[in-house]
Amino acid sequence: MKLRHRPGSRTWLVLLLLVLLALAWAFDLGRWLRLETLQAQRESLLALRQAQPLAVTVGYAVLYVAVTALSLPGAVVLTLAGGALFGLGWGLLIVSFASTFGATLAMLVSRHLLRDRVAARFGPRLEELQRGIERDGAFHLFTLRLVPLVPFFVVNLLMGLTRMPAWRYAVVSQIGMLPGTLVYVNAGTELARLQSLAGIVSPSLLGAFVLLALFPWIARAALARLKVARLQAPWRARRPRRHDRNLIVIGAGAAGLVSSYIAAAVRAKVTLVEAHRMGGDCLNTGCVPSKALIRAARLAHEVGRAAEFGLVAAPVRTDFGAVMARVAQAVASVAPHDSIERYTALGVEVRTGRARLLDPWHVEITAPDGSTEVLSTRAVIIASGAAPTVPPLPGLADLAFLTSDTLWTRLREAPQRLAVLGGGPIGCELAQALARLGCGVTLVEQGERLLAREDDEVSAIAAQALTGSGVTLRLGAQVLRVVPDVPGGAGGMLQLAGGDTLAFDHLLVAVGRSARLDGLGLEALGIAHGRVIETNEYLETLHPNILACGDVAGPWQFTHAAGHQAWSAAVNALFGHLRRFPVDGRVMPAVTWLDPQIARVGLNRREALARGIAHEVTRFPLEDLDRALIERDIVGHIEVLTEPGRDRLLGVTIVGAQAGEMLAEFTLAMRHGLGLGRILATVHPYPSWSDAAKGVAGRWKEAHKPERVLRLLARHHAWRRGERA
Repeated sequence: MKLRHRPGSRTWLVLLLLVLLALAWAFDLGRWLRLETLQAQRESLLALRQAQPLAVTVGYAVLYVAVTALSLPGAVVLTLAGGALFGLGWGLLIVSFASTFGATLAMLVSRHLLRDRVAARFGPRLEELQRGIERDGAFHLFTLRLVPLVPFFVVNLLMGLTRMPAWRYAVVSQIGMLPGTLVYVNAGTELARLQSLAGIVSPSLLGAFVLLALFPWIARAALARLKVARLQAPWRARRPRRHDRNLIVIGAGAAGLVSSYIAAAVRAKVTLVEAHRMGGDCLNTGCVPSKALIRAARLAHEVGRAAEFGLVAAPVRTDFGAVMARVAQAVASVAPHDSIERYTALGVEVRTGRARLLDPWHVEITAPDGSTEVLSTRAVIIASGAAPTVPPLPGLADLAFLTSDTLWTRLREAPQRLAVLGGGPIGCELAQALARLGCGVTLVEQGERLLAREDDEVSAIAAQALTGSGVTLRLGAQVLRVVPDVPGGAGGMLQLAGGDTLAFDHLLVAVGRSARLDGLGLEALGIAHGRVIETNEYLETLHPNILACGDVAGPWQFTHAAGHQAWSAAVNALFGHLRRFPVDGRVMPAVTWLDPQIARVGLNRREALARGIAHEVTRFPLEDLDRALIERDIVGHIEVLTEPGRDRLLGVTIVGAQAGEMLAEFTLAMRHGLGLGRILATVHPYPSWSDAAKGVAGRWKEAHKPERVLRLLARHHAWRRGERA
């Protein structure tokens, strides 16, 4: 059964419902659906059934369907009437199917009238409900039908907002309502003796219904435990009766640090194992050093623009070695925040060494001196991070190439011929920064544009920014092989498709990052992985007590995403036996730290079109922002995607000098379902970069101004001035 969305069908359906409700009110249907009325008319109804059995049966079924479909009160009395008129057997049969048919009709009407509008207003929350229904919907519905904690008409209304198939809804409702229907139909066979409706269901009977409703959930939990027990059967003999730790965390990057801190904060006994340096990639080779390098490069660029601000400055001279020393100092200044001493003080036991899973409960730690120790634990979180991906290029293994990990320690002089392989965020950021610091940089990208996930216009702005900084771009260039000058040396040549070549003094490989998985013992435990470890929405691997988060789990490779996942991983690892929390990744911001910066949250035009999502686009160029004009940083824009005719945000892309900072307001709005109207109503300081958010909200409002209301207002003001219409 399916209601098709034809133009005007909602209007006709609403009119039909109003007519039926009006008829019910006009004929005072409620008076006939009372226990006293039914008892008084019992003999007359039985006589009518004896005289016209088919007409009474059909009429009763139609009335029952109508009452339940319209969510009118009186279904209980009608159920009693079924027992009184038809007896237990036929009464149960008729009422069971009529109630299911009516409830399914009510659900479909709700779906037809309300789902699209509710989705437009509460889209993200409704999607969360949809996922829950797809996973456990039948169990939830069965419980609600068997133990009516929520009125049935409310159940019909809510389920209409979901994508549960009508046939499944009908089948589960039929089964779930059957025990209660049996009780009431049976009571109807003794209608003359009933004193009130309250006495039909006793506390003991209600308790039996509760136990029956819980049975599927208990059975499901038992089956899940049985599945895990079978999975872990090969190691059952090694399962400890007591555990040394509540949690062992492998890896002290962003995900590992947050996981271990949360565990210590709730007084769990937690051990954090790190093979290299505390802080992981973000502190030592990623976010911190790269942003320190970008800051120095931006300053060099700004000094070169001194004349634009009426200043006279000598030509910029870069001491590349001093710049890299300053980068190292920046890392050292942040390092205490992630140090062993700090986390030990927080209650985390920190071990230096390599960790390997022996079975689901034992972790072997190999210290730097080669000694080993085995600890037992109730749960493990793998947060081993990611490393630069090395493509299988012929000749690359014979070259001392650079990556985003090794650049900081191996590059001390500005190379005159630096080739950067990869046009993603890392390659673009480093290429621009190094070019501004005096390096001769050529960026080679196999694709036809940079930053392939962004819109074409944004990619073009990134390309213009790089070329403006002195980077030579080779787009659409396929590298066939690497030819080192000498084996093990840093210099060489790239052979490109079409016979072209590119000589370099250093080659920086920046084609992505892959999870660090070697030596963890995953294969022996059957834990599946590709470039990342496979997990469910709770970050659990094949073994529920072994979880993964951060870069090693994906799908994002951001420090803030790793920290966000770490909360769910830690809570699920420690308290998953009580309640588990899925990772909410609906709103995940990302920034490419070019100049101008490129920041995004949610969908861009490319993704919306690819997924067939209807949207409107509102743009605000930064050349219209006073603060941008003051600082002479007018390159860029804010582009907002909203639902057609509504101010609800689907995605925001910002290109500009302070894009990463401006994105936070839109991320907050999307996370909490706030529209552009709320942003427009918020006071922003002037002149600030954040005022651009109000600017784009104003552009949306201007495009959706109520012309009819404005025309009426114009006539009102004319009348107030004494003018005649």
